[in-house]
Amino acid sequence: MENPTPKLGEQLCFPFYLIAKEITGMYRPFLEELDITYSQYLVMMVLWEFERLTVNQIGEKLYLDSGTLTPLLKRLEAKEYIIRHRKKEDERVVEVFLTDKGDQLQKQACAIPGKMQEKLNLSESDLLELRESVNKLLQIIEKQQ
Repeated sequence: MENPTPKLGEQLCFPFYLIAKEITGMYRPFLEELDITYSQYLVMMVLWEFERLTVNQIGEKLYLDSGTLTPLLKRLEAKEYIIRHRKKEDERVVEVFLTDKGDQLQKQACAIPGKMQEKLNLSESDLLELRESVNKLLQIIEKQQ
């Protein structure tokens, strides 16, 4: 029997695509107050958590290649949120550090998760359940690769 034509409303990928697009858009006004994009926000969150990382380590954590990451880092450096420098022991390795201004940005960004939770009107348990389901799916996908 022939496979039926796939229907958009029956696909798992489409709601995920829409959710990613819409949630990123919901972050925009909060991030505009900080003068950063969503992608820059992701980089900053990784640096706030780990303080000092190499470009490769940031890329691994965000699933980004250096061709995508380098322009993001250059923009953050131009805004004086980070400093990049090559390691003396191995000049191929570029380390990324937060500046004082980048540290200050963290204090402002701490309110964003609560604002997003409020905007989405989700309880703490709803968020936890949703995060667990999505992480479970991510683990399944990672095993496939």
